[in-house]
Amino acid sequence: MCLSKTINSNFQNPEPKVFPELRILIAGGGTGGHLFPGIAIAEVFMKRQPATRVLFVTSGKKIEETVLAKTLFEKKLISVQGIKGKGLMAKLASLCRLPKGMIDALRLLIGFKPHVVIGMGAYSAGPVIAGAWMLRIHRVIHEQNSIPGLTNRLLSGLVEKIYVSFPNTGFKQTVSHKIDFTGNPVRNEIVQAIENEQNGQNVQADETDVYNILVLGGSQGAHSINMAVLDSIMYLQNPAKFRFVHQTGTMDADEVTKVYQQLKVEAVVAPFFNNMADCYKKADLVICRSGATTVAELTVTGKAAIFIPFPYATDDHQVVNARALVEDGAAEMILEKNLTGQKLAGKMTFYAEKPEVKKRMESKIRKFGHPDAAERIADDIYRIIKNKKHKSACIL
Repeated sequence: MCLSKTINSNFQNPEPKVFPELRILIAGGGTGGHLFPGIAIAEVFMKRQPATRVLFVTSGKKIEETVLAKTLFEKKLISVQGIKGKGLMAKLASLCRLPKGMIDALRLLIGFKPHVVIGMGAYSAGPVIAGAWMLRIHRVIHEQNSIPGLTNRLLSGLVEKIYVSFPNTGFKQTVSHKIDFTGNPVRNEIVQAIENEQNGQNVQADETDVYNILVLGGSQGAHSINMAVLDSIMYLQNPAKFRFVHQTGTMDADEVTKVYQQLKVEAVVAPFFNNMADCYKKADLVICRSGATTVAELTVTGKAAIFIPFPYATDDHQVVNARALVEDGAAEMILEKNLTGQKLAGKMTFYAEKPEVKKRMESKIRKFGHPDAAERIADDIYRIIKNKKHKSACIL
């Protein structure tokens, strides 16, 4: 399960105008970590050629409905459920759904007639990629994490290309020739906001001495982080010096809001933020999980971070996602078993009082960023479609 670093250095725009009515199907959602990179790729195709049609195939999770409702992308639902980490009965129920999921996928593929199918790793990608393989439609996958998920491991033999976010992603050696290390795509609003900031555009200086803490628990929130951050306030010598922007997830939003109000600490609290570009721009320090999308966004925005990996992530991949950054001094990591409010308060105070340390961390974390990841993937997909060596799909 070892993979050498594979980089395609010849990423050039192969004239997207030759594909005026390109149809792209993106399969996979379930969490923000699978969904947002897919949106980033879709944005590139639409920016280059507005006549492109993009269809997202999802499993009906709330985040998929919420986020995609704010876009212009088409969306279809298929009947499929994951099996890893579930009990016997749940696994049996998921397996029973597979035939219907496969039929749904084939109907979608035949009706939409995509030029390419992009799998983003969630289990909803399984039937769609398998169907595309049966119908000889171009198919690629993207793996966000340093340790591939079950879906992408199973699909790796059926696809033409595998795009990875980390240079040593653990796919089997038998598929290593398919792999391109592109980085993890980051949404255009975040990339553009940082580029504008670096160019001196749209920058509003904060004239106060308040230190801005951004707390992110992933798209669904993180109860342990929420509680530890609230507890940390009791250990801050000067809580008024800090301002919190706190993404709580749905379950904890009311309680977290109430505690901040009781402690008279300035805070903006929401279950989920849609204006992440603005949140990152204003943040002095980020306290967060180390899901692949969060890691990618931090490396692009160049923000100092304290990672608290989700301890139950498959194969402990969140620890692995953060490890290289931590070892290089580009970020800190606190394992959840060691997480206390007192420790968080100490870290917040340290970085607030040592701006030179934070500045060095920000400089180092930027070196890990791949703001052009979505562009590079789009370039390669154009090339796959244009390459005459690949036969056209039988339904096109």
